Amino acid sequence: MRSVAPFRNVISGASRRKRFDTSATAGRGLVAEVARRVRRSIRRLATCRRGVAAVEFAFIALPLLALLVAIVQIGIVFLAQDELETATEKAARTLLTGHVQQNSSTRDEFIATVCANLPALFECSGVMVDLRTANAFSSLDTSTPVLTFDRTGNVTNNWLFETGGAGAIMVLRVIYQFPVVNGPLRFHLANLPGGKRLLASVAVFKVEPYSTTGL
Repeated sequence: MRSVAPFRNVISGASRRKRFDTSATAGRGLVAEVARRVRRSIRRLATCRRGVAAVEFAFIALPLLALLVAIVQIGIVFLAQDELETATEKAARTLLTGHVQQNSSTRDEFIATVCANLPALFECSGVMVDLRTANAFSSLDTSTPVLTFDRTGNVTNNWLFETGGAGAIMVLRVIYQFPVVNGPLRFHLANLPGGKRLLASVAVFKVEPYSTTGL
């Protein structure tokens, strides 16, 4: 009996080592299988092209939209400025020839003359006119006016309407607050409160001689 016990211990130890080796082998196989699946998934993800166009468009959509808004808005502002200058030039002609002076036209009547030459982009109620006379061309103020506002947002500038007479040196300024649309990425053309841009047109001229006895 004493000689059998050591032999049984040897067999028992060998069995435990075999079971341990089998478990370790199975564990290494599982890890290897997981690693293979991970590598296969990574390769599949790296070669997958589905949804690439949508992702790329998502990156450029906002800058593209900002560019389109900027192009359209700048074009509209340039068009409005050009139309305002054309209307100012035509209205100034009625002063240059003495038509306004001979008819004793009021400010509102003169503004109506300006508005008659403006497109639908403008509202006549928002057109402001500043007409001044000067002793010499060198003393004329042709700068763009700085608008001042009250608490309710109304313009408080003191505009003049001096029609002068024959031979008078005059400066006509037509001012308008043009509404603009702010775009993405902080693009905006507004330089006035309320999302508006100041448009101003200036005409300098000397009134031609005209008859003071009427038309």
